[in-house]
Amino acid sequence: MTGPLADTAKLINETWIEKGTPAFLRTVLALFSGGFATFALLYCVQPMMPMLSREYSINAAQSSLILSVSTAMLAFGLLITGPISDRVGRKPVMMTALFSAATCTIASAFMPSWEGVLLMRALLGLSLSGLAAVAMTYLSEEIHPQHIGLAMGLYIGGNAIGGMSGRLITGVLIDYVSWHTAMLVIGVLALAAATVFWKILPPSRNFQSRVLNPRSLLDGFTMHFKDAGLPWLFLEAFLLMGSFVTLFNYIGYRLLAEPYHMSQALVGLLSVVYLSGIYSSAKIGSLADKLGRRNVFWATILLMFGGLLLTLFGPIPVIVVGMLIFTFGFFGAHSVASSWIGRRAPKAKGQASSLYLFCYYAGSSVAGTGGGFFWHFGGWNGIGLFIGVLLTGAFLVALKLAKLAPLPGNQAG
Repeated sequence: MTGPLADTAKLINETWIEKGTPAFLRTVLALFSGGFATFALLYCVQPMMPMLSREYSINAAQSSLILSVSTAMLAFGLLITGPISDRVGRKPVMMTALFSAATCTIASAFMPSWEGVLLMRALLGLSLSGLAAVAMTYLSEEIHPQHIGLAMGLYIGGNAIGGMSGRLITGVLIDYVSWHTAMLVIGVLALAAATVFWKILPPSRNFQSRVLNPRSLLDGFTMHFKDAGLPWLFLEAFLLMGSFVTLFNYIGYRLLAEPYHMSQALVGLLSVVYLSGIYSSAKIGSLADKLGRRNVFWATILLMFGGLLLTLFGPIPVIVVGMLIFTFGFFGAHSVASSWIGRRAPKAKGQASSLYLFCYYAGSSVAGTGGGFFWHFGGWNGIGLFIGVLLTGAFLVALKLAKLAPLPGNQAG
């Protein structure tokens, strides 16, 4: 190819961030830090739920609101912050989100009432929507398409470490200090992660500002839902995240009760199962780059099924192995689906990512609290049934996605 088109293609290729360059390392480290802070702030409250049930005399479903109000507000905020980032830029929105969320977490440690804690958690969710909505879009715009699966996997690996660290730190600390102190520690760690993010993330090079008006938002919304694959990926986000959060919301109630009577610190230590997600998000993301997303995605859901079945057995080692496999499958599936969004959306990528994550966190809120009713009426078998139904739906959708015709010039999506 010669002439203006060749020059344009060369210019675009030069502005992409290539694997092995200093810019690639800075980008993945920054987004890793952002993902770490996001998931640590969101999920640090999961180990606290049984303690909160006792302190405030509330049941498991009510206690789950400390997470569900955050994810519900995060889902709502995604509909706003994604389009805002299409207008004002990616890095400023993400940076503001991280510092605001850390501040809300520190403030929640000083709230005297349950209602005050829920208010701070709601504001935290709204703040975090700024990073959650934009991180995937930033990567899809800045990283070379050949390496997007790996970069997305490393970002999601940061999510996994954050989720593990948040649960691990608070799960262990609340056996020795108050949950208020534990929240303060997490807030300070998040401030440090936000500072790292601010200092090292490269500015956008391929961002193009779009006019922010209701008509353009409606046009983008219509375009995404007319796509043959995007609406199904949005549904997958709801089903998979709903399954994942439900399992980790209520596993602590099971292990603290008879016949196990585990300590709060030991239950918190089980968060090390997130390490399998750190590995799988990058490994399966890279594998999807080579074999195609449609050929890898459904297999990750089968892994989640296998892990869930193992948790239905009684011995602790079998339960822990089940949690490991379930977590491995979930983060692999999320890595594949989230990178698929950026490849399928031709325009308004920020809005497409926002819609995906809206469904992702809506699943966390709805299923995470809804699972509490299955726990009350059926114990862990009830939870297994509930998650099993969600995963069955996810697997059927994955089979449908596997049959999609690839987009022109894009065999992966």
